Amino acid sequence: MKRLLVIALLAAGAALSQTAPKVDIARLDYGLAARLLAPGVWVVEGTNADFSPANGCNIINTGFIATGAGVIVVNTGPSKRYGEQLRALIERTVREPVVQVIHLNLHPDYFLGNQAFADVPRLATDSTRAGMAREAKAYEDNLYRLCGDWMKGTQAVLPSGTAMLGPLRVGGREMELREYRGHTDSDLVLVDKASGVVFAGGLVFAQRIPTTPHAQVGAWLGSLQSFSALPLKTLVPSHGPVRNDASAVGQTQRYLQWLDRRFTQAAEQGVEMNELLRAEVPAEFLGWAAFGTEYTRNVAHLYPRYEQAVLGGGKAKP
Repeated sequence: MKRLLVIALLAAGAALSQTAPKVDIARLDYGLAARLLAPGVWVVEGTNADFSPANGCNIINTGFIATGAGVIVVNTGPSKRYGEQLRALIERTVREPVVQVIHLNLHPDYFLGNQAFADVPRLATDSTRAGMAREAKAYEDNLYRLCGDWMKGTQAVLPSGTAMLGPLRVGGREMELREYRGHTDSDLVLVDKASGVVFAGGLVFAQRIPTTPHAQVGAWLGSLQSFSALPLKTLVPSHGPVRNDASAVGQTQRYLQWLDRRFTQAAEQGVEMNELLRAEVPAEFLGWAAFGTEYTRNVAHLYPRYEQAVLGGGKAKP
């Protein structure tokens, strides 16, 4: 237990290094700031928390890359207002036009800012595009409910084309798009070859409980094992502080491995969902952002599958 407490305290200290946006609720200003990670590569960090009016539903790390032939935008945020403020920030920062948007998965804060980028190609995998189309109305309704006025005028604008996997060259910039799965059915990772900056999307969370509405734990762990072999200098997770190493990959792995063991044992013992929610959780995870809400969602999303697997003789794989 002492070791876990030390880990949790170290983790909490690391989380403080994140550049939190200075939100102005009265003006509905997200306070977006571009942080330079490497020449031509910026991250725009969200609050490491759950969706709320206090952060305007801005909990995602977006980013942009200058190529010499235009700017590549990585995700567009949770609302029309966010998208507009992100585009204005890009225009203040880079003397190049936006030429392309890449969406790393189907979740709402990856694309609900698209109205501000309706004039440029917006790319995602076919699986992600289908998922966005299926979920868009529910996303709009849910974020309006959670964040109110921040979401005014937001309507889903879907991707306009399919992202092609493999090498991606724009101007003088060499990049690569890799596809994994587990957090969703299609999790894109963008690698900038020159800088070693990796935008890991929803595959990796740093100091935050992972979101699981579309998760398949076994596939996710397999993807993380493959991803861990990828050389990188800087890792941008979907949520949480940027890392100069692969430590957030290990965090996500540890949490999912613990979750898989805990849920498997509980299901085999016939533990009910409410009992599971009251059971002890390692101190490391208790100190992570959004634990109070996201762990409850993890149980609701995933535990019934483990129960069904036990009832089915282990035939169903969570």
